[in-house]
Amino acid sequence: MKLQVRSPKHDREVIEIPVKAAELSSLFNGTIASPKGDEYPIKNNIIDLLPEEKSYSMAQSTNHWKLTASVYEDLWRKRSLSLLTGEEFPIEKEQELLADWINPQPDKWYLDVGCSTALYARTLKKSEPKSHHVAVDFSKVMLEEARIKAEAEQLDLFLIRADGRNLPFFAGTFDGLSMGGTLNELTDELKVLYECRRVLKSDGVFFMMHLVKAASWYWRLFQDSAEWGGLQFWSVEESNELFRRAGFKVEDQFTKGIVCFSKLRPS
Repeated sequence: MKLQVRSPKHDREVIEIPVKAAELSSLFNGTIASPKGDEYPIKNNIIDLLPEEKSYSMAQSTNHWKLTASVYEDLWRKRSLSLLTGEEFPIEKEQELLADWINPQPDKWYLDVGCSTALYARTLKKSEPKSHHVAVDFSKVMLEEARIKAEAEQLDLFLIRADGRNLPFFAGTFDGLSMGGTLNELTDELKVLYECRRVLKSDGVFFMMHLVKAASWYWRLFQDSAEWGGLQFWSVEESNELFRRAGFKVEDQFTKGIVCFSKLRPS
């Protein structure tokens, strides 16, 4: 099924992305354009809708490093929740929760926002192979790593380079959204959440994992230093207020250590 996106330069103009771009077993290169003539490249299946570089925080900038992309999932992501929750929390447990809360359905569309290596999109595609998935990130190297992992797992995904502050999709495009850890890195978190609400259907679901303010002094020392690098932390109450302001309500939620999982619905 073709994916329709909106032009980054002309909000009302439709750009069609060919299905072959999502077929990661075969390299696909080309150019797409809106009726207004603005063009965007596809290189190795990655659709670049962010031709101009944006300003990023120090924390966000590290995601542009090839080393970060290569070790992110296998060395950090698979162990991070056990470290951050203070108990055994394998990545498979997070994936089970994601699949349970999103509950992907055949022929429906799902978006992984700030996808990094597209762990969430890949997990949901495995859960329901007939569902359609789009993974968005601003980092080329992260998307390149996502492509490698999805190809190895024989999964088809649309991989798009874009800015979460201006998602290149029309209102109500997606049946479900997911975001894993990205919220803490954002410099304009409310704007990104507004965009997420805009592209989610009125009966859609949003899976959110982020870090909250620590209660223990040693984790607070870590968070205080991390804030200098551009990371942000909120209490659960403050996080929920952010969600409310962006047009979401919390349907389910729990915390482990400084990790918070939220199941959000449009309010």
